[in-house]
Amino acid sequence: MIQRLPPIYFYIPQRYWPDDIPASADENWKGFGLGINAWTLQTYLRLKADGFPCQLTNELPTEGIVLIHRNSLRAHKTNFQPRPNLLLICLKAELNPYPYAQLHIVQNPLETKTFKNSYFLPHWPQPALIPRNLARGDRFENIAFFGHQANLLPELMEPSWQEQLKAMNLHWRPIVNRNRWDDYSNIDNRWNDYSEVDAVVAVRSFSRRELYLSQNYISKPATKLYNAWLAGVPAILGGESAYRTQRQSELDYVEVASPAEILSALKRLRDDLAWRLAMVKNGQARAQEIHPSKITALWRNFLEEVAIPNYHRWRTQPRWLRQTNLGHSYLVLSMTKVQHKLRSLLPIK
Repeated sequence: MIQRLPPIYFYIPQRYWPDDIPASADENWKGFGLGINAWTLQTYLRLKADGFPCQLTNELPTEGIVLIHRNSLRAHKTNFQPRPNLLLICLKAELNPYPYAQLHIVQNPLETKTFKNSYFLPHWPQPALIPRNLARGDRFENIAFFGHQANLLPELMEPSWQEQLKAMNLHWRPIVNRNRWDDYSNIDNRWNDYSEVDAVVAVRSFSRRELYLSQNYISKPATKLYNAWLAGVPAILGGESAYRTQRQSELDYVEVASPAEILSALKRLRDDLAWRLAMVKNGQARAQEIHPSKITALWRNFLEEVAIPNYHRWRTQPRWLRQTNLGHSYLVLSMTKVQHKLRSLLPIK
């Protein structure tokens, strides 16, 4: 397979090319707060450090395997179709699929069931993550959220929420960013620092309509759970599909369905030291499964066992078959968009 290895590119258009590129994926670089960089640049850096032959480019190649984040395709005014010598792999993230990509990478395993030629690879944990300081011992005081404001339950930003925690002798310590999807200049890059954190809360919404329309957030990853495991802190999370796909026991995280349940979970974590320590120990074991080295190995396997064979298959197909396959993909994904639109118009069951 290596003898027939085609050129493999991670493509970021010049329009979104970072002003400064870190030398390592283990740096606490604020640019990793953007999906384009978190997926494209970080994956490139991890694979390159592991000795896998690949290139980072700001010019769209005409031959080889090209991996591109869905947002990067905004730089192209018209939909472009891959040429006979080009295999396009769309890093879909939580956006719409790209009709002319032969393969898609998704960050929720359930999404592979919604359209063909999609493959699940776990999102990378937070780079340069600093775990909870062991010197904190059994203290349980600081409750944190790390993420974008759009992904935080609005009730948890209200002063009344902080007052309720204060009454329990707890402190709310959110690190919230509000940046645009293509701007990292003002990102607060303390998302990596769990040193003074005793538990995390991450809930997007309890709205039945929101859960229905998003199919229980089928395009979202389980990254906040991964980070909690790696940081050595318990996690209180909403009942999202990505978290549920990772759950093997009740010690993995606490699932809540209302603000009252969040408070109840925090009270138990505060008062039940044995349960809290059991969750931390379990999380440390689970963290081994999603260590960056393990995800890097998954990426190598995908490129060698899936992407490269698909590239050679694509090159040898007759022109009419390539056009038929692209046309079929466009039709299927267009129908999916229509179904989603209809779904938004229907009443919740």
